Amino acid sequence: MAANDIDVFANEEKRNLELGGHVGFDSLPDQLVSKSVAQGFSFNILCVGETGIGKSTLMNTLFNTTFENEEGSHYENEVHLRPQTYDLQESNVKLKLTIVQTVGFGDQINKEESYKPILEYIDAQFESYLEEELKIKRSLLNCHDTRIHICLYFIAPTGHSLKSLDLVTMKKLDSKTHLPFAVVGSVEDVKVGNKMVKARLYPWGSVQVENENHCDFVKLREMLLRVNMEDLREQTHARHYELYRRCKLEEMGFKDTNPDSHSFSLQETYEAKRKEFLVDLQRKEEEMRQMFVNKVKETEAELKEKEKELHDRFEQLKRMHQDEKKNLEEKRRELEEEMNAFNRRKVAAETLMGQTLQGCSQPFKKDKDKKN
Repeated sequence: MAANDIDVFANEEKRNLELGGHVGFDSLPDQLVSKSVAQGFSFNILCVGETGIGKSTLMNTLFNTTFENEEGSHYENEVHLRPQTYDLQESNVKLKLTIVQTVGFGDQINKEESYKPILEYIDAQFESYLEEELKIKRSLLNCHDTRIHICLYFIAPTGHSLKSLDLVTMKKLDSKTHLPFAVVGSVEDVKVGNKMVKARLYPWGSVQVENENHCDFVKLREMLLRVNMEDLREQTHARHYELYRRCKLEEMGFKDTNPDSHSFSLQETYEAKRKEFLVDLQRKEEEMRQMFVNKVKETEAELKEKEKELHDRFEQLKRMHQDEKKNLEEKRRELEEEMNAFNRRKVAAETLMGQTLQGCSQPFKKDKDKKN
């Protein structure tokens, strides 16, 4: 083969790459969508309301399904929260839905602290997520995020003013979640005209769930699920959780740096908090030791006092026993003297009676001799 033939063959093997107008990073949103769909989504709803007000019915209506749920009781001694998680799928989108019910809310006579378990639950979920964040080996993508994304507060449609319990609870929840909607929920299909719709029947007529002239259910569902679900999830993370996280880390002694301050050292902060903790621990140990010593001294003093009381009681009983014994001996002597005196009198009486009988018998004998 000639050299010219080799050059021609080499030229034919070369591939020229030219940049076109399309680069390809406009597919990033599609990549994010594919990644998010593959991972799935989680959404957590907190339902706050009195027993029997319709929390479960509204959840069934919102997601067009029937969730398994225990019937509430009006005889709960305190408020406790019951989370239940469901795996839902619509098309190829998977949703891990957690519905948290307030069991016993508003059923107690004293309702002053009914809101506390709700706030404690919300903060507990923040605390759980923060603990996962602070781990050395953390897996935030795989852990079940239970932070509350939205709180639905149910108000009884009595037509009267809000109860004091509603006002206090909504005020406490204001920094964590809230918008008012007038909503009716129903899972029953009712025939209205020529079509079947979800509605509630009343003696005066029917209220259609998806009729915007009747209630705000459609607006709530649009806002909650179709339009703002991701915004609510982001608000929970970026606003409510960040506020909790910032306050918690400041309590732990962590501070951000600014141009006027020294550089932030995690090790120094840890050592400072550790020393502070050890000093506090020593102080508490000393307080407990001193408390124990004082308690022992108090117990010893009480025991000595009890011992003295028992000794005094024993001496008193001993004296009483001696006095009773002395009295009994005196009475015994008196009885013996009385018995001796009685015996003496008895002997004297018997002697006197014998002498009297003998004296009477002698004159009788002399008269008999005379007659003879």
